[in-house]
Amino acid sequence: MALKLSFSSIPPKFRLFIILFLFLIGRTSAQLSSNFYATSCPSALSSIKSAVNSAVSKEARMGASLLRLHFHDCFVNGCDASILLDDTANFTGEKTARPNSNSVRGFEVIDSIKSQLENSCPGIVSCADILAVAARDSVVALGGPSWTVQLGRRDSTTASLSTANTNIPAPTLNLSGLISAFSNKGFTAKEMVALSGSHTIGQARCTIFRSRIYNETNIDSSFATSLKARCPSTGSDNNLSPLDVTSPTSFDNAYFKNLLSQKGLLHSDQQLFSGGSTDAQVNAYSSNLQSFRADFANGMVKMGNLSPLTGSNGQIRTNCRRVN
Repeated sequence: MALKLSFSSIPPKFRLFIILFLFLIGRTSAQLSSNFYATSCPSALSSIKSAVNSAVSKEARMGASLLRLHFHDCFVNGCDASILLDDTANFTGEKTARPNSNSVRGFEVIDSIKSQLENSCPGIVSCADILAVAARDSVVALGGPSWTVQLGRRDSTTASLSTANTNIPAPTLNLSGLISAFSNKGFTAKEMVALSGSHTIGQARCTIFRSRIYNETNIDSSFATSLKARCPSTGSDNNLSPLDVTSPTSFDNAYFKNLLSQKGLLHSDQQLFSGGSTDAQVNAYSSNLQSFRADFANGMVKMGNLSPLTGSNGQIRTNCRRVN
């Protein structure tokens, strides 16, 4: 027999406790919304967009760098701007983690945006939201799809070097490792392939792809030869090559077409089309740009919702590089 319990049957002295408990739960699990700053800082989105457009027009690579900042932030304990925290004498952040060290960039652009917003709306716009919006605006600036960014994230007061080292997918991963890394964050294999399409922009350092071009066989021989001229077997570790050799500053589906021709720059790239379960999805995106654009946009919305701090959790950092 089912037990039915109404609120009125609860002793009065416990009702207030329950009400307060539900109120606090509501505050700490508040939902993100697209119009979060409509009243408190109506110029926020336009300010971020203008700054991103300016930065990308000066250096197209910055678009990929800002997108990557958001990705590397969200995969470590959620989208909380932890990646922006500088190391101090008593604190080690995520910037020196293996996936980020000498690699993640764009911090100055975020600093500039934050400074501008602090002047117009002090203490209102979080660094985490700036990262999320800047990622979207970067993709749009390079010809990619747009999406509605949900807002209202707050900033962390800590970071995790160890989690950054373990949670951010490495360029050396095989397909099973990639699927697992994204599955751990709630993404399907199809969503993983779509988000990997971000490699249609940006560049990678020689040290990241050297092993592939000298040791792997599932690579176009002329492509490998051309890369070896830029990336010798020793030295020149920081020489750059585009992740998408066809159109490195255009957000299109050439990345997937390159994979069909065994011209993936990173080991993890070519794993998406190497006789495994994701071959069909790569094929589909290579021939259907609109499908890729739609799935990428949906994937980015989902990524932006990874464990955000809301309500009374976290803080709004005045300086993105340090806690208040």
